Amino acid sequence: MAIAPLAPLTAVAQVSELSIAYNEQTDADFRKGLQIRLAWTGDYVGAFDGVIDAASLRAIRDFQARLGMTPSGIIDEAMLELLIARSDDAEKALGMTLVDDAATGARAALPLEMVRDFGATEVGNLWRSADDAVEIETVRIADTGQTLKGLFDVLSQATETRSVSDAEFGGLWFVLRGQESGRSYVMRFAGRDGDLRGLSISYTNGEAGRMAPYAVVASNLFEPFAGEPQAPLVASNEAKPFSSMLARKRAVGAPEARYAMAYSDPNRPHVFELPGETGSGAMQPGAQEFDMAGTGFVVSRDGWLLTNAHVVKACRTVLVGDLGAASQTIIDTDNDLALIKVDGALGEPLEISAGKPRLGEDILALGYPLRSILADSLNVTRGNVSSLLGLMNDPRYLQISAAVQPGNSGGPLVDLAGRVVGVVTAKLNAVAVADATGDIPQSINFAIRPDAAIAFLHANDIAFETADASEPLASVPDATAEVKDSILPILCVGS
Repeated sequence: MAIAPLAPLTAVAQVSELSIAYNEQTDADFRKGLQIRLAWTGDYVGAFDGVIDAASLRAIRDFQARLGMTPSGIIDEAMLELLIARSDDAEKALGMTLVDDAATGARAALPLEMVRDFGATEVGNLWRSADDAVEIETVRIADTGQTLKGLFDVLSQATETRSVSDAEFGGLWFVLRGQESGRSYVMRFAGRDGDLRGLSISYTNGEAGRMAPYAVVASNLFEPFAGEPQAPLVASNEAKPFSSMLARKRAVGAPEARYAMAYSDPNRPHVFELPGETGSGAMQPGAQEFDMAGTGFVVSRDGWLLTNAHVVKACRTVLVGDLGAASQTIIDTDNDLALIKVDGALGEPLEISAGKPRLGEDILALGYPLRSILADSLNVTRGNVSSLLGLMNDPRYLQISAAVQPGNSGGPLVDLAGRVVGVVTAKLNAVAVADATGDIPQSINFAIRPDAAIAFLHANDIAFETADASEPLASVPDATAEVKDSILPILCVGS
């Protein structure tokens, strides 16, 4: 990156005067290049806007002080040469390369000396270092009804395992920084006409020296709408079976595994799905193994969890949280329900309501949605029962307004007493409905009714617990606290 020499500046006492001198005596390309180079040396963490403000001046002075120079904030020829050399070395060491991602249409700067392409996910593409210390993902969420502000509100909330040290919402974009499970992360998202595209960077503390500067540069240079994706990831007007976007896979047996989709019965047209490849869900010869993800919850004291059939039915191995592989699987494709058995300590079984919920009742949908970009901790959304029937008056389903994302599949729908009143299963394909009706539906999602779930449990002799109908309602935090330890992420390895 070429930077023209800076004209000599007279030393001034006030930061504002020095800022004015830079901004009036140098061109914008020089100032932006200066910010980029100071970011590579680890001295600047702001926007590459070409405006030399107090933060930019502080970065100049920090660089000067670290290198034994007088921290005046004034650039001379010796400092400029040293800055260029140091920043070039940092950039070259990582193999910084601009990559056009066909999956999302975004352009990202990637450290290709550190990471390699692990292939497409159902929300974008994944790059990872050989030791898993660095993960970089592009993400696209389109035509789901999700808004940029809504996504920011979810991601900017700290959880038990994830802190948020910086959260900035700019109207058309946002940036988040923090720590999650001992790893630093930086996320940048932008939105346009319901199309959300983002870059997620995660690295261990041992890689902070190299990756922290890179993350500042990459998040600033990210071009979310540089091109068009090869195919829509989250919307299709074709008849497709329901599927989940895949969770980030870490340390599970098959390090080369990519991410694929969990298919339900293609003969069930009332289940509206997120699309994948055209054609069947069968693997092609020579293709890599695929992973799928969803949510399950404990229903008995002898190790049984309930989830959706489409989450687990095509799996070679089903992993449950950090408890390892399930030992048994029972599947009912007709009702999109499945039981999985875990030989290990589980939380208390959730009590299931014997009756259907009331129309308009407050409910919570709990699960592990969009785990490629959201935290690996439990996510909770609130809504109402908007209909006691599914599409085409299907009596096995409820219609709910609580936000549902891929990965929620199989999670419990609970009322404010913590009683299970449904099993989350699907969301309406907004694009398909818009094509058919000319109207875009909002907040139309579905859950399997509790009586259908109870019939499945009875049929398989599962000793589940029936909820007390007289138990009083509680607050959302209290209801969540009561059930959260019994809800686990489900990961499917091998199709």
